[in-house]
Amino acid sequence: MQFGIFDHLDNEAMPFHQYYEERLKVIELYDRLGFHSYHLAEHHATTLGMAPSPNVFLSAVAQRTKQLRFGPMVYALPLYHPLRLAEEIAMVDQMSNGRLDIGFGRGSSPVEIAYFGVDPQETEGIFQRNQPRILEALETGVMHVDEQEHPYRDVVLKIIPKQKPHPRVWYGVHTVESAHRAAVRGWQTINLDMAHEARECNIAFKEKWSQVQGDAPLPLMGLGRFIVVAETDEKAREIAGRAYPHWHRGFTHLFRSLGRMQRHPRPETFEQLHQQGKGIAGSPATVAAFLREQLTVSQCNYCVGQFAFGDLTLSELETSISLFARDVMPALRDLDVQAKAA
Repeated sequence: MQFGIFDHLDNEAMPFHQYYEERLKVIELYDRLGFHSYHLAEHHATTLGMAPSPNVFLSAVAQRTKQLRFGPMVYALPLYHPLRLAEEIAMVDQMSNGRLDIGFGRGSSPVEIAYFGVDPQETEGIFQRNQPRILEALETGVMHVDEQEHPYRDVVLKIIPKQKPHPRVWYGVHTVESAHRAAVRGWQTINLDMAHEARECNIAFKEKWSQVQGDAPLPLMGLGRFIVVAETDEKAREIAGRAYPHWHRGFTHLFRSLGRMQRHPRPETFEQLHQQGKGIAGSPATVAAFLREQLTVSQCNYCVGQFAFGDLTLSELETSISLFARDVMPALRDLDVQAKAA
């Protein structure tokens, strides 16, 4: 079992310079405590979006960490020119000595996509067209730019990634179809749904993986959960219950202000989130028992915690993450979730 982090980088009230410095200190702690990878969301025009340019923030992460892998989960691909993104990926991968992970998506919020003058109805086509071009350019060092006339269409990249053929690719999975897509391409996955829904996706992933990849070892298949750890269940629930509504306001801000329906909604309280099986606040023993069941049911081999959210203080975060690393990770490290494809 490997352990990672998912982070929205949300902030309502803290001065920005203080916020970034404190979050980087938290990421340094992840690095010291042996987490596998840090996955950063991209959002815009909301308090959930304190990293509107993931590569800018991740460049700082590259300089403040030594072992931790990190990357976007995911780049909102319709907002990027593929040539520029390929160059930035290569740059950050070199700056981190080959620790960058990459993930691509269509953009989870049509409102945010539309703010950039992109028709949300066109995001699927943009993704299908540009994602293969970026990976091919990272692998070959040449980007084919359709907008240019011959002989300027083939652009030779002057920066190439350190990892070969390119940094590892992550993909958000919510359906059997998306699980099949990731397995065919050999990508690692993260699922934020209920455990039984994630299990359905993982079974489909393993079956397709066996068909296409043969006996190759399975990649990481992640399950994302909100996590708060304290010395007692009562203290952890108190902290999570206070902090979560701040995060939720940022998560729903654009949709509420514009009167739009929201994709992938989340409940209003942490208790409701816990009842859905998507969050846990408790002592190390309580958290370990909850995650053991969730990971076993889902057949995920990668536990991804969203530790930092809302108005959690730096002290609360340091305590929660340290307790998780000291007491929860060892209890789950040897958990067997069917490491081989069926």
